[in-house]
Amino acid sequence: MTDPIRFAAIGLDHRHIYGMVQNMLDVGCEFAGWWTDGEPPTLPGFIKRFPDAERFTQRSELMEDRSIDLFLIATVPVDRAALAVEAMKHGKDVMLDKPGCISLDQLADIKATVAETGRIWSVDFSERFEVASVTKAAELVQAGAIGRVIQTVGLGPHRLNRPTRPDWFFKREKYGGILCDIASHQIDQFLYFTGSDDAEVTLATAANYANPDDPGLQDFGEIALRSAHGHGYIRVDWYTPDALPNWGDGRLTLLGTEGYIELRKYVDVARDDGIDHLYLVNGSRCEKIDCSDAGYPYFQNLANDIRARTETAMPQAHAFKVMELALKAQLMADTVLPFSASTSQK
Repeated sequence: MTDPIRFAAIGLDHRHIYGMVQNMLDVGCEFAGWWTDGEPPTLPGFIKRFPDAERFTQRSELMEDRSIDLFLIATVPVDRAALAVEAMKHGKDVMLDKPGCISLDQLADIKATVAETGRIWSVDFSERFEVASVTKAAELVQAGAIGRVIQTVGLGPHRLNRPTRPDWFFKREKYGGILCDIASHQIDQFLYFTGSDDAEVTLATAANYANPDDPGLQDFGEIALRSAHGHGYIRVDWYTPDALPNWGDGRLTLLGTEGYIELRKYVDVARDDGIDHLYLVNGSRCEKIDCSDAGYPYFQNLANDIRARTETAMPQAHAFKVMELALKAQLMADTVLPFSASTSQK
């Protein structure tokens, strides 16, 4: 019988670490322990979910443990690249919360380390990998249900939840900007569903319209993408109203040559309860599809890749390209002043 993959968590600064750990446990992996710097606000929730996991006071103990195969990293975004490089140089594969890095220099260091060590650098783009309706949409697209996907429209609204946010959340140099951070999800989906290995960023905007007292926060962003295979539009924001029953009305529309699919991932406003609402329209079908059996194959595939040194969960080049495009879009947006009524009247 094959020994289970052993993993550790280092850096717990974002709540996404909860799902990263749980999903690896759900596919039979063994939790070796965790380390974090200080006492982040996420810590009580982590301990409540994983009370039996051992806490290590020294990160080096986990780094030097040769029995550990995989590190899960969800520290402050600016620190993720350095931790990933350190882990890979200690012989570990890594799965990071998004964004995987916040600068092109960091990405270059990661690429060099992967080339040097042969380790896996993977980013858990949870809006694809932890959403059953996206798994089901992928199955339908692969089966030809809407022909060739030639456009994606990805919407990623989020609730600000100001009282629960740590200081780093409002510091541009710590989280990387709204396009680097949130929009990396939608860039991942654009590349995946259109079958694109590369793309051009044709529009990128980021702004702060509703939070003037937090100049480091970007609360709105948009991107347009174009590749040899298709087109994409992305809008992300921190404007989710209080009456919505969850953190955001995330949506994805896939336009194909023979139909379209719309995903209302987390809520179907004022209509149906629950999550994972998928609507398919093509030449013979116009219906809502049940996604309850779709699952989250990324995590089992990653465990298999760690054993076999394959790339079934996500090609390494894809992970690099998503972050490259997100960073280039962020740089483009940061050099363009947002439109305002005052500037238009000059």
